[in-house]
Amino acid sequence: MEFESIAPNEVPEGAQLIDVREQSEWDAGHAPGAQHLPASSLLEKLGELPEDGDLYIVCRSGGRSAQVTQWLNGNGYDAINVRGGMDQWFESGLPLEADGDHEPFVL
Repeated sequence: MEFESIAPNEVPEGAQLIDVREQSEWDAGHAPGAQHLPASSLLEKLGELPEDGDLYIVCRSGGRSAQVTQWLNGNGYDAINVRGGMDQWFESGLPLEADGDHEPFVL
């Protein structure tokens, strides 16, 4: 199944960005305004996803987000994969924030 994939610097401002990494990865550093929904608990937390509009799905390098994007599109959502994930986000100089008192980084 084909799906749309874009670079991190192409994510529109104010987009519904869904970070599917695990808790420790999220805590280390994430995109400001992103919603955390780990891929490992996707099925049980589907009700937390916005039901309308495009969902931009990001993980660390793009693998998990591609799988989640494909699954969401096959189940009635409009999902777009963020190619290269948070690794590429960081390399592109886009902002990061962290939970806690440490400098944000990509784990």
